[in-house]
Amino acid sequence: MILVFPAAVFAGAFQVFDHSASGTAQGGAFAAQADDPSAIYFNPAGMTQLSGIQTSVGTLLLGGGTNFTSPSGATTRGDFGGSVASPPPSNFYLTANLKSLGVAALENLSVGIGVVSPFGVLYRYSNDSPFATAVTSQSLPLMDIKPTLAYKVNDQLSVGLGADIYTFASFWGTGQAVTKFNSSGGPGLPPPGTLMEVNGGDTAAGFNVSLLYTPLRNADGRPLVNVGLVYRSQATLHLDGQFLAGGTRVSDASTTLVLPQVFTGGIAIWPIRDAAHEWKLELDVDHTGWSSMRNLDVHLSTGGTIPFPQNWRNAYTFKIGTEYKWLDPAVLPDWDIALRGGYWHSQTPVPDRSFTPTVPDSDQQAISGGLGLLCKGGGRFLGLIPCGAAEGSSFWPKGIGIDLAYQLILYEPRTVSGSAHPVAIPGVIDGTYQTTWHVGSLNLRVNF
Repeated sequence: MILVFPAAVFAGAFQVFDHSASGTAQGGAFAAQADDPSAIYFNPAGMTQLSGIQTSVGTLLLGGGTNFTSPSGATTRGDFGGSVASPPPSNFYLTANLKSLGVAALENLSVGIGVVSPFGVLYRYSNDSPFATAVTSQSLPLMDIKPTLAYKVNDQLSVGLGADIYTFASFWGTGQAVTKFNSSGGPGLPPPGTLMEVNGGDTAAGFNVSLLYTPLRNADGRPLVNVGLVYRSQATLHLDGQFLAGGTRVSDASTTLVLPQVFTGGIAIWPIRDAAHEWKLELDVDHTGWSSMRNLDVHLSTGGTIPFPQNWRNAYTFKIGTEYKWLDPAVLPDWDIALRGGYWHSQTPVPDRSFTPTVPDSDQQAISGGLGLLCKGGGRFLGLIPCGAAEGSSFWPKGIGIDLAYQLILYEPRTVSGSAHPVAIPGVIDGTYQTTWHVGSLNLRVNF
């Protein structure tokens, strides 16, 4: 039996691009801007742009799904297990400049910790779908814990270094990778329709390195041009678990899931940046090393091995984002208002031969937009909470902000023929897949 591996979520294969509302609203083009706590994910070197202690917490509301039509006209639909995925993918960031912690000798050093989900899945098909012998449901509630450092070398250059600790948590979702499907009744399998489950978990580590280069600033010292570069290393999960038939253990099972390395480069320019307005344009490019996904061979404690070749390809994603800010506008003094928009196009790494309903992937594009509001000075958040009213106090926020975003992700229709699957009835996967996702993103920011 094949052990669980992730299904398509928002980007190529099972990679996730949405890690803050400010980034999502700009199509993920944030590696060169990186000027809020989500820099921990997008470009850790950008943490040196943040003063004091800053934190951000957010979540994604996910809807949509995949419509499948077989060559004979049979149809089914896959989704997140409901109208909105639960539990929702979430993110948390906390950054601090060491000077703000009283370590003046290390004022150029910033530290941070983040928790995100850069890879993952929550997916379900009906038990009577045409390919129920391939999959009925699947989850991979994988989280990435990111302890991070950033150092400001000079006014032009900052560098970042961090760890990526990939793990599962028992309090989040299923707490392990899980795939369920119905037996096809083939040789060595239980009677047709028997519910099968394969599960497993592990913890793995990787690292990331980054830089932020600012060749041009305005008279106030704020960037007019930023260049960001980020490398995220490969990490290998050895998923160990059990193979169950009708709820009864049949065998231990294991496979190896390689999370790909990712190179990101971005450039941001500010055609307008003064005391009243800021306008940013950014272009980012990701290169994801999906060629590391060579196979997902499953090893059983009974001594058998089920070969499952993948042979995925490397893929590019192109992101464009913009942000326009009004700083302390007359209509809303003591507030900053940001309007954002973005677009990305991502290539699929999945060839036809290893296509499965758990990765109904194709080339895709997304459009997004959003709003950011930052309360500061004499403003009041939600009309009640003073923002910065206790100036000089380390225990009262100097700013409180909220970021909202919406993203529409459109997958190109994909017609599959000749796909091979080790446990499904031959030919049931072949057909046309049409996928659309709706993503709502919300983050709350607090600056001390």
